[in-house]
Amino acid sequence: MIVYDLHCEKGHRFEGWFGSSADFENQQMRRLVQCPHCGSEGVTKAPMAPAVSANVRGDPQSATDGPQLSNLPMSPAVEKALKQLVKAQAEALKQSTYVGDRFADEARSQHYGEKEEAPIYGNATRKEAADLAAEGIAVAPLLFAVADPDKVN
Repeated sequence: MIVYDLHCEKGHRFEGWFGSSADFENQQMRRLVQCPHCGSEGVTKAPMAPAVSANVRGDPQSATDGPQLSNLPMSPAVEKALKQLVKAQAEALKQSTYVGDRFADEARSQHYGEKEEAPIYGNATRKEAADLAAEGIAVAPLLFAVADPDKVN
C-alpha cells in the first residue's frame, strides 16, 4: 500500500491510498482519481516529505524514537491523542454491527423506520455517503482503517 499527497487543478489538497505506484497511474489514466472536494479529475501528486517507518523488525540500527508522522517525530501530545482516538473508535465498533457493502441500504432502512435503529458500520462509496447526507442521514467516515471482521483471522 502506498499513500500519496494529491492535489487537484483547483488547489485542493488531499490524500490517496493505492496498491502501488502503477495502480495510481492506472487509475489516473482511467480518470478514476477525483478530488473529494470538487470532483475534479485533474489530480496530480503533490510534493511530499519522505515517510520514515517505525522499527518493525527489532533492528537497533534502524530504530526510531517512536511513531513517525512524515519525517518528523510526533510530539507526545499528538501521539497520546492518536492513541485515544484509536481506542475510542475501537470501543465504538465493539458496540456496532458490521454491515459491509450494505451500509447505505442499512442506514436508509433505519432512518426511514423500516428497521430498528442500531449502531452500524461498513463500506460506502463517496457518492453513497453524499446521497445519504443529502437525505438528512448522518454518516461519518471512520478515522482509522478497519478490516472486514469476516475476513480477519
